Amino acid sequence: MKVFHTVSEVPDGWGPSAVTIGKFDGVHTGHRAVIDRLRTVAAERGLVSTIITFDRNPLEVLAPEKCPPSLVSNAQKLDLLASTGVDATLMVAFDRALAGLEPEEFVHRILVDRLHAAAVLVGSDFRFGARGAGDVALLRRLGETYGFAVELIDDVRPEHGRRVSSTWIRELLADGDVAHATQLLGAAPTVRGLVVHGAARGRELGFPTANLSPESEGLIPADGVYAGWLTDAGERYPAAISVGNNPTFAGVPHKQVEAYVLDRELDLYDHTVEVAFVERIRGMVAYTGIEPLIAQIAADVEQARRILGVVPATDADERA
Repeated sequence: MKVFHTVSEVPDGWGPSAVTIGKFDGVHTGHRAVIDRLRTVAAERGLVSTIITFDRNPLEVLAPEKCPPSLVSNAQKLDLLASTGVDATLMVAFDRALAGLEPEEFVHRILVDRLHAAAVLVGSDFRFGARGAGDVALLRRLGETYGFAVELIDDVRPEHGRRVSSTWIRELLADGDVAHATQLLGAAPTVRGLVVHGAARGRELGFPTANLSPESEGLIPADGVYAGWLTDAGERYPAAISVGNNPTFAGVPHKQVEAYVLDRELDLYDHTVEVAFVERIRGMVAYTGIEPLIAQIAADVEQARRILGVVPATDADERA
């Protein structure tokens, strides 16, 4: 997938293209339905499938007090978009200048002059241009003027008529319901970060963990213990994952992500790893002593093993 970070980076003669526009936060199943249709239209008409997205939620500029946290970083978003097979993504900086473009200027400058759009695919709630003045009806009229077709894509509504959205997924992650979030995302929610040195309490308890930097990418789910996977340099390992401030000990940062890799001790310090959350095992509990905590961690590890379908290393050796 080609990536352009400014409109000027799009080479002369690009296209003709099939284009869709949106935040694409999380690249969830609703987004993927649009992208699947985009690729189909592009293939049928011999067009270049192109996504326009933004380097931040527009609310960060227009109404910061209303701006929710992003599900993924820009780097994660680009990786997810690349996995869909789309030809190119234009990730533009959403700033006051872009927000101030009148709808027709936005269409003429970006869709027509640079991308040479022949087809534009949008959802029913699509708005564009200064003050959100542009809607689907205006886009259709501009399409007639500039020679591109506009196709409206239906929302994906898997349950009780509710539309798949980043808002819904954020709600699920806030509740720790990563299994349901996975269904809407089409993949397990994932955090990416640098493994840093911690207090070594996990090692002292017999369960050494990889501690992710507080500057990790991706929205961290609710405090608790999860079954999931840790990926390092393309290798994936089953893990029991703790999220939170570890109430048994004082001084642990809030939203600390710690992953204990099952049956294997790895040197992951200074590695950038991904931690994917498959299912929540339990919430956070403060224990009165070390022994009850060790017993609970051992039980959590066995539960993670069952959820992930992982055979203990000793059992696997015996079967071999």
